[in-house]
Amino acid sequence: MKLNRKKNQEVTSFGIIGLGRFGMALAMTLANSGKEVIVVDRSESKVKEMRPYTDYAFVVDDLNMETLKEIGIQNCDVVIVCIGEKMDISILTTMRVIEMGVPHVISKAISTEQGTVLKRIGAEVVYPEKDMAFRLGKRLVSNNFLDYISLDNSIEIRQIKIADSLVGRSIEEIEIRQKYGLNIIAIENENVTTIEVTPDYRFKQDDIIVVIGKINNMDEFEKDM
Repeated sequence: MKLNRKKNQEVTSFGIIGLGRFGMALAMTLANSGKEVIVVDRSESKVKEMRPYTDYAFVVDDLNMETLKEIGIQNCDVVIVCIGEKMDISILTTMRVIEMGVPHVISKAISTEQGTVLKRIGAEVVYPEKDMAFRLGKRLVSNNFLDYISLDNSIEIRQIKIADSLVGRSIEEIEIRQKYGLNIIAIENENVTTIEVTPDYRFKQDDIIVVIGKINNMDEFEKDM
């Protein structure tokens, strides 16, 4: 399978392997920005959730070389391996993607040891949870918490104070991902920052959410609140 490309037109395409919180948020953000994205996960429910955003969403149990080639990972310009929690699968999958000749391979790591191995086999390494915690800490110390990080002209990470009308309602109930294409990556309340955010979390008074997504969608969400 090959991604659709117009003749003589260079299109940056992405592969996301693993649809945990980080992989899902990244895939949706790229898809909402008009990028071509292949997504892969063993969970049928997670893959189903991505199908409104991309035509290339696959349920895969075994990330072997043959399967990865069948779904077209080798045609991507950038592949991000988001399987940090399973170190052996993360490393093996990263090796296979590199061997397939993908120009730019990025792998999520949750430990320094894992990151060291991934770097040695040729991947760029990211530590999303540690990096986000560091950014939030720096901004809390600077008393500039209600701020944003601009990623490009249309996407940013923004902190939004929850309106009183949403207090007591769950993340699942307000459908922020389905209605606005936004992903909550952290919640702050009374100097406590939580990055383990689940759909059944119910908003409290003075909650501040950290979301990633398109600027227009964020503006619409804040207006609707």
